[in-house]
Amino acid sequence: MKMDIHQILTQLPHRYPILLVDRVLELDPGKSIRTLKNVTINEPYFTGHFPHRPVMPGVLMLEAMAQTAALLSFVTGGKSPDDKSVYYFAGIDGARFKRPVEPGDQLILDVTIDRTKAGIWKFKTRASVGGGTAVEADLMCTLRKVG
Repeated sequence: MKMDIHQILTQLPHRYPILLVDRVLELDPGKSIRTLKNVTINEPYFTGHFPHRPVMPGVLMLEAMAQTAALLSFVTGGKSPDDKSVYYFAGIDGARFKRPVEPGDQLILDVTIDRTKAGIWKFKTRASVGGGTAVEADLMCTLRKVG
């Protein structure tokens, strides 16, 4: 299963400049997902991180992996987000940054479900550029009612 940006926008509540998933390349509900983020010099954070050598902030790479995980959990659970719920980080373990991500890179985000229990989803995640790992982490996320 694949998704273009129009389908992603129906599944994620994020919008520019924080939407960090451009395309779903592969999706196996209940198991795994692979997405793509095109990293361009036009990203607003590059003006300050860093002007002399633009590098994608690590926290935004983690956010891109969490958005990818959210897509997988929504499709797996047969749900879409609504105005009465928010998908939150519940934890980040073992985050390791292996290489910088720069303008012009294509960030490939691979997420697999490790387990789910009591509304908490745990994922194994990896982001790579050109086959080389940029960051990897175990993420925990949960959907919570708001308002």
